[in-house]
Amino acid sequence: MEKTRTVYICQQCGKESLKWLGKCPNCQAWNSFLEQVVSEAPNHPHPVKSGSKPRELSQLADEVFERFSVPISEFNRVLGGGIVPGSLILIGGEPGIGNQLCCCRLRRSLPKCMAVWFTFPVKKPPIRSNSEPND
Repeated sequence: MEKTRTVYICQQCGKESLKWLGKCPNCQAWNSFLEQVVSEAPNHPHPVKSGSKPRELSQLADEVFERFSVPISEFNRVLGGGIVPGSLILIGGEPGIGNQLCCCRLRRSLPKCMAVWFTFPVKKPPIRSNSEPND
């Protein structure tokens, strides 16, 4: 479906404006803007590739991904058995519920070759004390 919008075009120089102006800022002509309705083709941010059609979940093959298990059992349970290599995991929640502590413990349990990025919106987080092992 085409979208329509109204633009105002200066009859002297062709300058376009989204609203009517008494004086053209480009050529300084007075009362030269006329209203025009312009139709535009829809602009899709993610165009559908040709041949690609929606399918029902029952038609998709069950893919089994290798998962990396971590020593935090609840974390493994929430992720369906562990971390899928190459995946992105977002951990969020209210300040003070243990996001940072969970992430620091998680980082200690991951192999050194795994890339991890943590960011915390806290002014002065106790990262050092959270990252040290509990004895």
